[in-house]
Amino acid sequence: LYAALVTLPQDDDPFVIAGNSSLGDELVALASPPDVVVAPIGGGGLTSGLVQAAQRSRHAMRIIGAEPLMANDAARSLREGHIVVNETEPQTIAVGTRTLSVGRHNWELLKDGLETIVEVPEEAIREGVRLLFSLANLKAEPTGALAIGAVMTSPETFRGRRVCCVITGGNVDPAVYCAIVAPA
Repeated sequence: LYAALVTLPQDDDPFVIAGNSSLGDELVALASPPDVVVAPIGGGGLTSGLVQAAQRSRHAMRIIGAEPLMANDAARSLREGHIVVNETEPQTIAVGTRTLSVGRHNWELLKDGLETIVEVPEEAIREGVRLLFSLANLKAEPTGALAIGAVMTSPETFRGRRVCCVITGGNVDPAVYCAIVAPA
């Protein structure tokens, strides 16, 4: 028996995209699938997987990215029609989106598959973390709260639609987390 260790990039790889698409497959299989799925976007692995699932589905599920306003290379790429690269790693509180650009494999799906990207201000990200903690008893990292921040930032985008917010990860520095959720 031989085993091989394979290291994949965290987001810009067809296998990673395919793995992330399984979430979209599960959402489409629900008795009442969402009209729209909003998910954080950094390198684009998760959102491109959701796009891939939506494209092979018969249900008209749309995908919306949620990206920090200060790390908005994906939103700028979507507007300009080509990958836009940040000069430096953006210092957003949403650490999981601190990327220089979306990946090229991801871009091939995102450029035509995303409905839009909502650019979320830092305070809306923090408020998303607080709401998830206080209302749902979830410890979500700031990247994971981006979808909630997007809904608060652009409610008209989601009005009248069945929305699924993808909440990812609880990997956050304890001091940062306490500072966000502590009463003012």
